[in-house]
Parts: sequence; structure tokens; C-alpha cells
Amino acid sequence: MITNLKLLAEHPSPSLLFFVDEIKHNIDTCLSWVGNQPERLRMHVKTHKCPEVVKIQLSKGLTKHKAATIAEAEMLAMCGAPDVFIAYPMVGPNLKRLTNLIRKYAGTKFSVSVDHPDAAAMLGNAMSKDGLSLEVLLDLDMGFKRTGFPVEAAALDLYRTLASTKGIKAVGFQTYDGHNQLEHHADRLAELDRVWSQIMEMRATLEKSGIAVPKIISGGTPTFILYSKLNVPGLECSPGTLTLHDFGYGNRYTELKPFKYGAGLLTRVISKQGANGITVDLGYKAVSGDQPPGKRCIFPYNPEFEFVGHSEEHLMLKHPNPEKFNLGDSILAVPVHICPTTALHRHAIAIANNQVIGKWEIVGRDRDLGC
Repeated sequence: MITNLKLLAEHPSPSLLFFVDEIKHNIDTCLSWVGNQPERLRMHVKTHKCPEVVKIQLSKGLTKHKAATIAEAEMLAMCGAPDVFIAYPMVGPNLKRLTNLIRKYAGTKFSVSVDHPDAAAMLGNAMSKDGLSLEVLLDLDMGFKRTGFPVEAAALDLYRTLASTKGIKAVGFQTYDGHNQLEHHADRLAELDRVWSQIMEMRATLEKSGIAVPKIISGGTPTFILYSKLNVPGLECSPGTLTLHDFGYGNRYTELKPFKYGAGLLTRVISKQGANGITVDLGYKAVSGDQPPGKRCIFPYNPEFEFVGHSEEHLMLKHPNPEKFNLGDSILAVPVHICPTTALHRHAIAIANNQVIGKWEIVGRDRDLGC
């Protein structure tokens, strides 16, 4: 992290900061967890949404990427990413946008998740109509109840449908377990084991009947360490937050201690209230408000701050020694949840070797980049 905030004297606040050395460290750490085998890692772009970060990943041999939106997928393709999985149901106008995307970026292989026979039919029709073929993965619900088909016998029939539908090609499963955020490693492992054996049985059943299931894209940040230790052919681990890391996961899971904060927020003192009140310009338009009030950011160099209130453009705090702070003083904050915080900013101030090296645009925050 930056140690000399005076370097940011000419930059407005609130601003998103990217710590490039720490980002590289985090990517390297993720790679080490999969035995430095890049083919086992498919990191989610939703956390950073930034072409410069994608280029760092590509330079380290990470050719597989995961996205949640058409725009994120297009940003990846703009960077030359060769393999992009869109882990989101494609319906309505997004079907046409998807065919436009495939045609526009012939150098990128796209795939999407499917969890319903109607979705398979719609995708197949859209692809066939445009003379295209698209790889799809059956999205299996590991217990999150957000998207995904239940892990039960009927899932075999849906996979067979995907494998036989014109215009699409079944290439595996997606198993995202975002609900599995149990604090203790053993408890998370037990929750995974509860359904993983069924998934392996489903794969074996399909393959014995001659239907290939070559890949399984699995997990998020809390369960990354679990999947990284599995010796399963075609398994791809899919963490997201760890590219930038944040206080929310870092404070909760001891195994994430090797990761460093790759992002922060520049804020400034704008008012001093009463005996010990300090107001900074870090409202919830600059740091995500999806966490409870008072638990949206930390101040690593000023841990004595106590929360008072939060509004759109203001964060009200108190400090036992308010005389330490003057109006205009710069303060570093680290978000509890970085992914939605990144989306609130059009660019990040990139810092390496404790020097500002440029502004990196958060391209993937937009919903439409052309396709």
C-alpha cells in the first residue's frame, strides 16, 4: 500500500487506488495455490473490471477468464483474452448481444452457463440463426439458491439436452458455492463434501454413456483453497476478490493472510465537528453501501476512528485526538467489499513502488461497450 499520501496531493478525493505491486503479488499467490499451473485458474474479472489488470494476468500465463456481464466479457476480448466464460444466464436482448460479441471477437472463445431447458432452447436458436456454435456449461446449484439446476438425477437429463441441442455444445459444469462462507476451514470443507461426491457421480454417469464433461469451473474466494487441493481432471478454480483482496474476506479467513490489499480509497477531512468529530468525503457513492453502516471500510493508518454516520457524500467519524487532523488532510481507507466499490469509480489511480504511474480506467463497470 502507499505509505506517503502526500504523493496524492494533486489528485481529487474520493478516489479509487490500485496498488500494482500488491496486485501482482496476489495473482502470483493464486497461481502458487494451484501449483503454478495457469490452466487450473480462471479468475473472475468482476472485482477489478480493468484492462490493465487483465494484461498483468495475461502476462503471467492466465488465459482463462470469468465474467458476469456482456460488457465485462467484451472488455476481456478487447484485451486479447483467448477464453472467456460468462457465468450468467443469457436471456432477452442479451442473446443478440452475445452473438454480436462472438462475431466481433473471433479471436476469443466464449462460453456461458445454462440452468434451464428453456434457456438451452433460446441459446440454441440464437446461435443456429446466426450460423454459430457456443460452448455451454451446466450451472449446478450447490446450495446458494441464486442460479443453477439442483444437484439431482434430473440434472443428467438437462446436460443431455445441452449436448444434443443444435447451436450449443455442452463442455462441463459450473459449481459456484457463494453461500459457503463458513469461517472455519473444516466446516467449509464439510459443506463442499456434502454435494461434491454427487457431482463426481453425475460426471462419471454421463461419461460412461459417451457424453463428455471435460471441465468443471468451481468456487469463489472462500472455497478457492478447497478446490485448489482437489486432484480432479479439468477442474478450474475461479476466485474473484483475491486479485485486489479486501478487509471483508481478509479479516474473516485466516488462510487468506498471504494476500495483500491491492486497492484502497483516498479520502480527505472536510469538516471537524464538536469535541472529536471528523467528517471525510467518503460517502456511500464512493465506498459500497452493501455492508452494514460502520462496517464498510477500515482505516489502516488510523485504526482509532470510530463510526458515527454515513450518507451519500459524507462519512462522519470521531477520533480521540482530533487535533492530529487538519482540513484537507488525506486519509487512506480500505473497503470491506471491494467488488461493488470498484464499480462506483470510473478510474483508479495506479501506484507502484510508492509512485503514481497513471490512471487505469474501470472499463467493465459500464453495461454496454458496443455489443
